[in-house]
Amino acid sequence: MDDTEKRDTIAKVTDRLAARYPDAPRSRVARVVAEEYESLDASRIPTYIPTLVEHGAKNRLKREFGTAPGQFLSLDLPNV
Repeated sequence: MDDTEKRDTIAKVTDRLAARYPDAPRSRVARVVAEEYESLDASRIPTYIPTLVEHGAKNRLKREFGTAPGQFLSLDLPNV
């Protein structure tokens, strides 16, 4: 990906995750997204980078700030 695509991807993912995690400072969300992008930047299949970046960043934000509003924790409860 070129620099323009990289910036666009980071901005779009940051926007989506900042909306999902309103308690997280936007600067923190942007930093997490950028770090996730950098970890995948050398990937051989760049098509999946935006999806993988969002997934990784969402997992990190969930651990740091809890479940996003409107989402529920999934509990593995036995069927009774």
